[in-house]
Order: sequence, then structure tokens, then C-alpha cells
Amino acid sequence: MKTITEKHSDRLFGRLAGQFRKIAAVAHPSEGLKTKVMRGGVWLGAGSFTEQVLRFGRNMILTRLLAPEAFGTMAIILSASSVIQSMTEVGVREGLIQHPKGDQEEHVGAAWWLAFGRAVSLYALLFIAAPFIASFYGNIELTKLLRVASLGLLFEGAISTKAYVALKQMRFSRWAIINHGGAILGVVTAVALSFYIRDVWALVLGYCAESVAKCILSFIVCPYLPPFGWHPEAIRDLLRFSKGVFGLPLLNLVFIRADIFVLAKLYSPADLGLYAMAIYLVQTPASFLSNLLGQTLLPAYSQVQGDDRRTNRILVRVTSALALTGMPVLVFVLFCGRSVLTVAYGQRYGAAALPLIVAAFVALLNVINGQITMVFYARGTPQLHRRCVVIMAIIMIVLIYPAVERFGLVGGQMAALAAIVAGLLFQVLRVRDLIGLDLAVYGRIFALAAAISFGIALLSLSTRPFAILAHPIPNILLGALGCVIAYALSVGMFLRGDLKELEG
Repeated sequence: MKTITEKHSDRLFGRLAGQFRKIAAVAHPSEGLKTKVMRGGVWLGAGSFTEQVLRFGRNMILTRLLAPEAFGTMAIILSASSVIQSMTEVGVREGLIQHPKGDQEEHVGAAWWLAFGRAVSLYALLFIAAPFIASFYGNIELTKLLRVASLGLLFEGAISTKAYVALKQMRFSRWAIINHGGAILGVVTAVALSFYIRDVWALVLGYCAESVAKCILSFIVCPYLPPFGWHPEAIRDLLRFSKGVFGLPLLNLVFIRADIFVLAKLYSPADLGLYAMAIYLVQTPASFLSNLLGQTLLPAYSQVQGDDRRTNRILVRVTSALALTGMPVLVFVLFCGRSVLTVAYGQRYGAAALPLIVAAFVALLNVINGQITMVFYARGTPQLHRRCVVIMAIIMIVLIYPAVERFGLVGGQMAALAAIVAGLLFQVLRVRDLIGLDLAVYGRIFALAAAISFGIALLSLSTRPFAILAHPIPNILLGALGCVIAYALSVGMFLRGDLKELEG
């Protein structure tokens, strides 16, 4: 016989689990499909979580082995590579997932040739451009670094396109092994090399090792022999989707990387390294969350793309979960950001606390904005998102230089914050017209999350007179306690049904 306490506990956890299952349930009336989404989320979540934990551990080790200049130089290499990549992006993976014939052999073969041909073109462009990039930043070593790093692009382009088919068919375990397994091997390689190579070459070789590992794993997990030719109609089908995304990667790059380009020109590699590692501290988990949601929910949105009501409910529920989870973290970073940087990377990285705080706001809004983007992609209308990105890119171009000159390192993230706020507002209006999103309900999501998070701010402010709590470890523990209280309040509201009006 169970005691009364045990019965209450069983009901509590049963009701809580039921709330989380609803997100998958509204997307799939079929039990089989719902199970695929939930199982896929577990696989991708476990793989991505492991990867991000190892990346964080890698950064903690490397910031103590390598000088900040190494991270600043690596930020330039990644940014320069991204420019070339964005100029030739054709959306092969997204096109294959979205197209009804994406799992047919003709389309799989066409996708491989498109991806590999693009990779070869990218390598050639970067090889030629490397000396000019090195000259622009006054660092001759960048020539060799860029040419070696760009080898990873060849292996990324050669990945078995059957891996993308596995994503389309919601066989997420295979993609998790390929994507996160390769990333983990790259992380381990970078750490091992850093004990012998105490400069940026350890980061570059680790970056290449990650791409090589993903390519090899893709053919092991999803065996495929690319054909010697391709089907012209399949090429046209995939390129038809790419018309909608044309220019998107380059415009996105302006939003994501403009701060690095400007700061690299105005500040030393050491200052850029401090800034880059600080913002990566929040961008890394945000990227983890975006990728996890994109890989699981894009196929789900695609399967209910004709049902506005169901799409609406998924969007509202996922956004609610993100806001209720993310806003307490924002308050935590606001009061504990310097302490986190000091403990994670060392005392000198605490100087980048302000960029970290603003980057946390940018990251949360970007993840939330990405949920609307997935609705556009699932409907086969990526051009709606392109208009948003045009707005963000223009704002970044206009604001980035004066913001950096006026406010210093934090100016890079202040310009990004202005851009993402404008982009999110634009996308909200577009998705309202597309699926009938209730703006009043959408706005209440953020009001409720802000109200719950306000308690963390009060807790942090009330302890300011106690000097001992200002030390890094006590400060972090106090902030974590505030987050736990905020999450407990959110869970309680879920269980009582106070958030039912947001579900529609």
C-alpha cells in the first residue's frame, strides 16, 4: 500500500510529464509519430547535451592553456569561412527534408552533388582569398591557418546525404550519432593537441578533425554510394527551394558575425578573444537548443503544415517553454555574469561581463525568433524569413561601427540586440497573417515569464549588503537558487492549469 505522500508524489510527476508530452501530441495525432518525436528528442537532446558539456569543459581547459589571442584569431578564421559559405548556400538539407520526394534516390543523389560541388567551390574561394584576408587584418599567419581550416569544408560537403534522409524520416538517433559524435571527437582532438601545440593551430586542427569525423560517421551510420550522375529534375526541385533561401545565409552572417569583423579591425586579438569567449558562453547553449528544436520540430511542422490551429498551438507552447526557461537565466547572467566568467575561464575574462549580459538577451530572442522561422520553412515560404533577416542586417550595418566606437566591446552586442528585437517584431506580424497567431496571447507569454523572473532580481538585490555573497562561488550559488525558485513557480503554474489560456 502506498502512503498518502507517495500517492500525491505520483500524481505530481504524472501531471508534469503529461504537460511535456502535449507539445508532441498536438503535432501528431498518430501515436507512432508522437513516439518518434519524443524518442528523437531524447536522442538529439542527449547527444547535443553531451557535446555542449564537453565543449564547455574544453573551453575551461583551453582558456588556461592558450592565450586570448588564439581565440581571437580563431574567431576571425571562423568568420571569414562563414562569409564564403554564406555566398554559396543552397539549403540542401532543408530542401531535402521539406520536399515530398526528398527520400527518393534521384533527389538524394542530386543533393550530394550539390553539397559536394558547393564545398569544392568554397575551398577554392577561401584558398585564393586567404592572403587578402590576412593582409586586411595585418596577420600573415592567417593565410596558412585559413587554408588548413577550409579543408574541413570539403569533408562537410561530402557527408552522406542519406543522413539528411534519416532526419526527414525522423530517425533522429542516426543523426545524433553523426552530428554530435563527430563534434565530440573534434572537441577531444582539440584538447589533446593543446597540450602539445600551445597556439591557435590546436583549435584549427580540432575544427578540421570534427568535420572529418562527421563525414566518416555519416557513411558508417547511413551507408551511401553517390551516383556518377544526377537527375536534372531533382536538381531543379532542390534549387527551387533554394530560391526562397537565396541571400539568407549571407544576410544572417551580417547579423551573426558583423561584430567580430568590426572588433577584429578596431581591437587587438587579445581583446577580441576575451569578447568571443564571453559571448560563446551563451551562444553555445543557445545554438544547442536551436539545433535540437529545429531538428525535431521542423519535420513536425512540415507534417501539420495544412493545419493552422495545430501549428499555432505548437508555436505558443514551445515559445512559452522557452520564455519561462530562458528569462530566469537572463536575470542570473545579469547578476552573476562576471562571477561565471571568472570561475569558468579565469580572472581576466571577467572584463567581458557586459558583452556576456547583452549577448544573453540576444541569444534568447534569437532562439524564440527561430521557432517562427521554422513555421515559414515548413510551409515552404522561407522568403518570409528573408525579409526579417534583411531588416536585421541593415540595422547591424548601420549601428555596429558607431556602437563599438561609442560603447566599446559591448557595442557589438548592443547593435545585435537592436537588430533581433526589430526582426522578431517583424516575424510575429508575418506569422500572425500566415497562421492567425493571437498577439495578445503571445505577448502574455513574455509578461508572465518576466513576472516570475522578477523574484530572482529581488533576491539578488536584497543580498547586496552582504560582502561574502559578492564572491564568485556564493554569488553563482545564490543566482542558481533564484532560478530554481523561478522554475518551481513555473512548474506549479503548469500543474494548476494557470497557463491553459496560452495553449488555445
